Amino acid sequence: MVSDMYFEFELEHAANVLINETCKLQKGETLMITCDTQGDIRLAIATAKAAFAAGGKPMVIWTASPLGAGKMVDGFLPSESILAAALKADAWVEFNKQYFLYSDTYQAAVDGNPKLRFLGLPGTTSDVFVKLYGRADQHAVAEMVTAVAARTKAAKHVRLTSALGQDVEFDNDPDNPVRAETGYWDKPGTMMLNGQVGWTPILDSVNGTFVFDGALIPQIGVLGAPVKVYIEKGIIQAVEGGAAGTRWFDFLKSFNHPQMLRPAHVCYGFHPMAELSGQNGEDERVWGCTEWGFGSVGAFLMPKCGGIAAPSHTDAVTLNTTVYLDGDMIMKDGKVIDPELAQIAAKCGK
Repeated sequence: MVSDMYFEFELEHAANVLINETCKLQKGETLMITCDTQGDIRLAIATAKAAFAAGGKPMVIWTASPLGAGKMVDGFLPSESILAAALKADAWVEFNKQYFLYSDTYQAAVDGNPKLRFLGLPGTTSDVFVKLYGRADQHAVAEMVTAVAARTKAAKHVRLTSALGQDVEFDNDPDNPVRAETGYWDKPGTMMLNGQVGWTPILDSVNGTFVFDGALIPQIGVLGAPVKVYIEKGIIQAVEGGAAGTRWFDFLKSFNHPQMLRPAHVCYGFHPMAELSGQNGEDERVWGCTEWGFGSVGAFLMPKCGGIAAPSHTDAVTLNTTVYLDGDMIMKDGKVIDPELAQIAAKCGK
C-alpha cells in the first residue's frame, strides 16, 4: 500500500539522526523501544532498524494502549516485565501515546539503572518525526533553547500574557532546574524531544488566568475554541470553555487528588518545524507557545524533593505568548524580541 511507504526515505534519515547524532548509540548497546497500539509502530520499527545498523541491540516492546498516561499505565501493562528490561537497557525511547513518563515503572527504571538514557517522545507519528528530526538543524535548535533556559534561570519573577486574555504570574524556585531540551540523549538521565525549555516554579506562587487556545493533550487534542482556567495560589479554581473545557476539568477532578488541580511545570516551545497537530511533543514545541502541565511532577524537574506524585498528567498549550522575565519583555505574541535571543532565533529561521 502507498500509505505504508509514506515518507519512507525521509523516515530512515530521521531515524538515523535520532540514533547516531542525538543518542550516539554505541556498538553493542541495548536500546529498548516501547510503543502502544495508539502509537506509531512503523516509527518504532524504523528506529530499531537504525539502531541495528549502528551496531546496537534494539528491542521493541509493543503493548495494548492503557486508558491514560503516567501512573495509569502501571496496573494495565505488564509493568514488571517491562521494568526488568529497562533495568538492563542502555537507552529507552518511548513512542507510547499513553506514556510511561511519571509512572512507577518509569521511576523504578531510572532509579534502578543509573546508566539509562531515557527519551520521551509520546505519541510521536512518522510525519511529525520527519519534520522535527529529519528537517531541522538540531544544533541551532539546541543553541536556542540553551540560551533561553539560561535567561529564564536567572529570573526571579515571570509573567505570561496573550492577546486572548491570558495573564499569569509566578516566582521561580532557585532549587529547581530550568531544563533546555536540546534533544541530545547521549548521557544518562531523562530527556525530551528538542525545542523546549521546561521547569517547575514555586507552585503556590502561580496566580492569574490561563487561556489555552492550542491543545489539551493527550485527553482532548487540538482546541476548536479557547479554554479559560482561573488559578489562585497554585490551585485551579474554575474552568470555562464549552464541552472541551468541561471534559478536561471533569478529567482532572475525577481522580479526587489535589495535585491534579495544581501545575506540574511550565514550558516554552521553540522548534521551528513544529505545527499544531494534536500530538503531544509537537504541540508543546510550536514556536512562541507556552505550555503548562498539571498532575505528576517528575523528579527530574524537582530533584531536591524527588518530584510530586499524582495519578496522571495532562498538558495545555497557549499559542503566541508574550513573556516577561523580571519585567523585561523577551517575547511578544510568540516572536522573540530580545536582541541577543533574536539573533539565535534567526539561525532557526525565526
